[in-house]
Amino acid sequence: MIHIGAWSILPAAILGFLVGGLWYGPIFGKAWMAARGFTAESAKAGANMALIFGLTFVLNLFSSAVLFHVFEHIGVTGIHLALMVAGGAALGFIIPAIGVNYLFSRMTFKLFLIDAGYWLVIYLAMGLALLYLR
Repeated sequence: MIHIGAWSILPAAILGFLVGGLWYGPIFGKAWMAARGFTAESAKAGANMALIFGLTFVLNLFSSAVLFHVFEHIGVTGIHLALMVAGGAALGFIIPAIGVNYLFSRMTFKLFLIDAGYWLVIYLAMGLALLYLR
C-alpha cells in the first residue's frame, strides 16, 4: 500500500524541474552557456530536447522518490530537519561528486558554482515540497 504522503513525490519533482528551468534559463542560463562554450544555437543543434527534458523529469522524479523515502525512514516532520537532510544530500554527496568530475574534466570554478548551486537549491526545494505536501 502506498503511503498517502507518497503523492508529494510528483509535485516535488515538478518543482525541481521548474527550478531547473529558472536556474538554467533567466537566472544563470547565459553564464552557464558561456562557461560551457555554447551559444543559443549550438546548445540546441543536434539535441533531442524532448528526450533531454523528459529524462530530466524522470530523474527528478527518481530523486524526489528517494528523498521521500529517506524522509519517511528517519521521520522528518519539521522544516529544520527537512532542510538538513535535503541540503545534506546535496552538500555531502552530489556536489562533491560533481566537483571531482569537474576537476578531472578541467571545468571552470564558475561552472561548478552554477551547477552546484542548482543541485543545492533543487534538493532544498524538493525537501520543502515533500515536507509540506504530505
